Amino acid sequence: MWCSALRPNISTLCFITLAILCLWRVQQLAEACSCSPSHPQQVFCNSDVVIRAKVVGKQEVDVGNDVYGDSIKQLKYDIKQIKMFKGPSNAIEAFYTARSSAMCGVSLETDGRKEYLITGMLEAETGTMRVTLCGLFEPWDNLTATQKMGLTERYQMGCECRITSCSSIPCMINSPSECLWLDWLMEKTENGRQAKNYACIKRSDNSCAWYRGSAEPKKDFMDIEDP
Repeated sequence: MWCSALRPNISTLCFITLAILCLWRVQQLAEACSCSPSHPQQVFCNSDVVIRAKVVGKQEVDVGNDVYGDSIKQLKYDIKQIKMFKGPSNAIEAFYTARSSAMCGVSLETDGRKEYLITGMLEAETGTMRVTLCGLFEPWDNLTATQKMGLTERYQMGCECRITSCSSIPCMINSPSECLWLDWLMEKTENGRQAKNYACIKRSDNSCAWYRGSAEPKKDFMDIEDP
């Protein structure tokens, strides 16, 4: 009698345990980091800060409390800025990121030897720089000559253009101010030929077109009405 009375309780307990595990898994999936594919030019144009820097230190810090009053911890990376391509007038000395990649946090080497291209956003009230996996944090030596030139001028020339990603056929653009990005379709990678070697630049008639090369665009490229 005792055993038969116990079985329903065990079944109920198992059901509750499974339900808790399922809810925990759903929460994990909801919190997982997800970023849309972005051409380097798009990341540049959408970022508040774009810098070349060395990372010289890392520490875990409290940045406030959540709605339950629990402490929120993030990673603070101390950096030595080498060059600012976009951002405030003052030098950036540190940036903050989440502790894990599941929460879009980044992980960089902190021995100060490697130079990185780092992009991020600024908090309006504090001026604090925030960096996520959805930005760029690429070793400087991995960038192509065209990408480096894009940081100094090319990308800014195309910030009014729209880069449209194509992942499956058919692909199309809806206006002359768009450039069709085919890297994922052709090479199954975001870091393909167009990402490495092209910038989408606005021309004199307000149309946009891919431009390749580190040299200044020629007049016949910029002014299509006067070849």
